[in-house]
Amino acid sequence: MRLTPRFLLSAAAPLAALPGRAVAEGMPQLHFKDPLLQGQVVWGAIIFIIFYLLLSRSALPRVADVIKARETRIQSDLDLARRARKDADQAQKELCEAREKASEDANATIQSIRETTRDAIRVQAEETAARLEAEIKNAEAQIILSRNNALNSINEVASSTAVTLAERLIGTADQKAIAAAVERAHAAGAEHVS
Repeated sequence: MRLTPRFLLSAAAPLAALPGRAVAEGMPQLHFKDPLLQGQVVWGAIIFIIFYLLLSRSALPRVADVIKARETRIQSDLDLARRARKDADQAQKELCEAREKASEDANATIQSIRETTRDAIRVQAEETAARLEAEIKNAEAQIILSRNNALNSINEVASSTAVTLAERLIGTADQKAIAAAVERAHAAGAEHVS
């Protein structure tokens, strides 16, 4: 039942018709022998009971349902937040473990690369040293061979040069005598060097 302003005005009209003497005698609401006051108390009690019954049967259960639903939703949200925080903590822990494992793997990989590189450099240095040693020995052998060839042909070159000089200076030269003299000089020089 909806109370409209017109209904309230019509209900208040009998109160306005009270004679002024009831108001003038003091507080009329405390005159319990007044039949108008008794009716108001009875109607007030009836209206209170009706409002109580209406509120207790319709509005209060709805309010209680809303409050309960709100409490349930809040509890659900809190549970969800707790689970989300627990999941976030677990994810953070897993992330830290993964980062530590990745760091350890990276350090192990770097160490492995260093060792492999060090071994490769050592092997390459040994191979280079061996190759250079072989090239040095080959060069020394070539030098010795060239020296021996030069020493073997020095007598010929010296004899040929001496003959050519003698022919230019004197006009004639004895090739056998010059070759023998070069041999003797070469032998004497070889004894002196050794």
